[in-house]
Amino acid sequence: MHENVQRMSKIVEEVAEDICDRMYEATGDIFLQDKWQREDHIGNDGGGGTTRIVRQGKYLESGAVNTSTIYGEVNPEFAKKLKGDSPEVQATGVSLIFHPRNPNVPTIHMNFRYIRQGDKDWFGGGADLTPYLPNQECFSYFHSFWKNKLDAFDPSFYPKMKEECDQYFYIPHRKEMRGIGGIFYDYLEVNEDSWKMVESLARGFLDSYFSILKKTMELPFTEEDRSFQLYRRGRYVEFNLLYDRGTLFGLKTNGRIESILASLPPEVRYEYMYTPEAGSPYEEMNTYYQPHNWVQ
Repeated sequence: MHENVQRMSKIVEEVAEDICDRMYEATGDIFLQDKWQREDHIGNDGGGGTTRIVRQGKYLESGAVNTSTIYGEVNPEFAKKLKGDSPEVQATGVSLIFHPRNPNVPTIHMNFRYIRQGDKDWFGGGADLTPYLPNQECFSYFHSFWKNKLDAFDPSFYPKMKEECDQYFYIPHRKEMRGIGGIFYDYLEVNEDSWKMVESLARGFLDSYFSILKKTMELPFTEEDRSFQLYRRGRYVEFNLLYDRGTLFGLKTNGRIESILASLPPEVRYEYMYTPEAGSPYEEMNTYYQPHNWVQ
């Protein structure tokens, strides 16, 4: 295994353990660990990972913190869609999705990964927020957190990665974003500067969400709020199953299906031709599922 894979694997395992420990302290929701193994495209040992899962917790209706380190051959046709032509791929990363029970608490997603294909390698990842009820203070905090993190390395990074996030987490057939965005990058060159930045983002991730969680997890909500949350979760499902690169990568590299689909929410509502009531917080939220400047 390449030394860069080992280096990143150590980081993502430490990040995952820290996140689960701190979330347990804050919510009391227990993450169960499920270790798994993988075979590569031609049936050889292909690495594996750990899915840390919570279901029907007090505050998290569902959550998954996945870490994996995989290696070996992938489908040659899929390999051509990556950065190089080699079917030999080594990859390691951490991904997370929390679907809260309370609609005042946004859904959060993050992914930080390192991929090596033959002699080419790159970083990818980011973090994005999917809220259900208006809370401009929290939305601004989330974006300001990532701007400050990235400004420490290069002031041009945040606007570029925010724009990439707005474009990536976009649902073309709905003509809207799945949430309010955050940061996203892919095919980032691997050097010591990018190592420092990626490690800083990964280790600092939970602080972008923790204060939002603590401020909103006990707020009261109505059945109508819950209904809108379930409706918007439908958009989450549509994006993940139709467009998400992480889902596609997992499926095309013979990944573990249960871990790949652990990102999906346990309850979702679809409604024909839904239109929110005029003047409602749900109508307001619909205006936020478009690119927006949250850092004034």
